[in-house]
Amino acid sequence: MTDLGLPENILACLFDLDGVITRTAVVHAAAWKETFDAFLRERDGTGFRPFDTDDYAEYVDGRPRADGVRTFLASRAVELPEGEPGDPPDAPTVHGLGNRKNELLLERIRAGGVDAYEGTLRYIEEVRARRLRTAVVSASANCLDVLRAIGAEHLFDVRVDGVVAAERGLPGKPRPDTFLAAARDLGVPPGRAAVFEDALAGMDAGRAGHFGYVVGVDRVGRPQALYAHGADRVVTDLEELLGEPGERRPPRTG
Repeated sequence: MTDLGLPENILACLFDLDGVITRTAVVHAAAWKETFDAFLRERDGTGFRPFDTDDYAEYVDGRPRADGVRTFLASRAVELPEGEPGDPPDAPTVHGLGNRKNELLLERIRAGGVDAYEGTLRYIEEVRARRLRTAVVSASANCLDVLRAIGAEHLFDVRVDGVVAAERGLPGKPRPDTFLAAARDLGVPPGRAAVFEDALAGMDAGRAGHFGYVVGVDRVGRPQALYAHGADRVVTDLEELLGEPGERRPPRTG
């Protein structure tokens, strides 16, 4: 293991955005809750079962927006028409609900700004100082704006976000396609790239893509869930990896 806490053969690091680089995961969760609770309240009345943190972790976190809507609604046995990507936020469609969530998210970001995890930024700077390649891999269509807001656009050689995924027709997490595309754009085989994720769907993507190392970033106190979904190591902040090699988990199966 190197003093970056990574296996010696790793040549590239692939970072998720929300919850790993920026503190926007909590903002996403709040926007999803407002969106789904309003929808469920209108559909089921005051006795509706609210969207909660477990729903966010299991069905929404790390997934493309429309996939999050589909997956959560399926968990409640609710079906909606797909609609179109340009549906207005009040349309009773999958895309309409997703666009409502995005509208609420942007309102919250504009009101409170965007904060970065300074430990992550320091870690990425150390990674680049050692000449490892870097990519940001996010389901968010707002990824570039967020990176610019925190002054971090220059830290990444490659960006594969919601916009790029739509242009290339890449399925989102838990499928590994966006991470695989980032590794390919960097010219690095998956087995020599490390994935850094906080979402269970991102852990699944790292395992499915057979990446060389998967680091789970535990911001909410669920390390065992991250390990169960494929993490080789779990930390609460990426700065913990610096100068402290740590122990590699037993090889993953499945």
